Amino acid sequence: MMVMDDNFDQVNDQEMATPSLENRTSADVEGGLGASDIPVKEGASIPAEQPAEETGEKVPSVKASGEETGDQRAWYVIHCYSGYENKVRHNLEQRIETMGMKDKIFDVVIPTQEEIEVKDGKRRVVERHVFPGYVLVNMILTEESWYVVRNTPGVTGFVGMGTTPTPLRPEEVAHILRRMEAEVPHIKVTFKVGERVRIIDGPFNDFRGTVAEIDMERTKVRVMVNFFGRETPVELDFLQVEKA
Repeated sequence: MMVMDDNFDQVNDQEMATPSLENRTSADVEGGLGASDIPVKEGASIPAEQPAEETGEKVPSVKASGEETGDQRAWYVIHCYSGYENKVRHNLEQRIETMGMKDKIFDVVIPTQEEIEVKDGKRRVVERHVFPGYVLVNMILTEESWYVVRNTPGVTGFVGMGTTPTPLRPEEVAHILRRMEAEVPHIKVTFKVGERVRIIDGPFNDFRGTVAEIDMERTKVRVMVNFFGRETPVELDFLQVEKA
């Protein structure tokens, strides 16, 4: 199992390592926030980072250039400030170009997913970061490539055991890519069981009721609506209701 810095959740054999970020518990929060959890204002400059050698972080023991046998490329996860994923990708891509590392660092990916949300009665499709504060890098890990990535402005470290970056397993990468390539956008659910919602579509348009059940697999919600003094269950699509 792999650990993302000091506060990355361990995962079981049924779940991939990176997606466990979605399920942080209150214990994780009480244990302290990592650098990626620090909120930042949009458009602000990336907070100054000390180079790895100045913080005392040692270069991991990896094969030097030219010692690889076969294709040693793998996907690694880097940690950055939440909200700066795009800037970190841009900075890293520029460093790859100017430092001549295209033969060692091949791709930089920010896992995203299209999501449908309902706001003020209107539907819109937005692109959401699946794992805020994390960026994937496809690379051959050498001392040189580690240095280029680790000292990119905005990068706070590699994900791994101790100081050694740990690559994602092939099935983990496949799962992430499948989510990114999904044709049907994910629907953002803003309501919970017991909350009041307003119906915005269908024969019960503009009625209000209380959420009794949410079926994530079928993307259905059951709402208890008052008809002539009686509570009646009405089954609706997620996109037919919004928080009252």
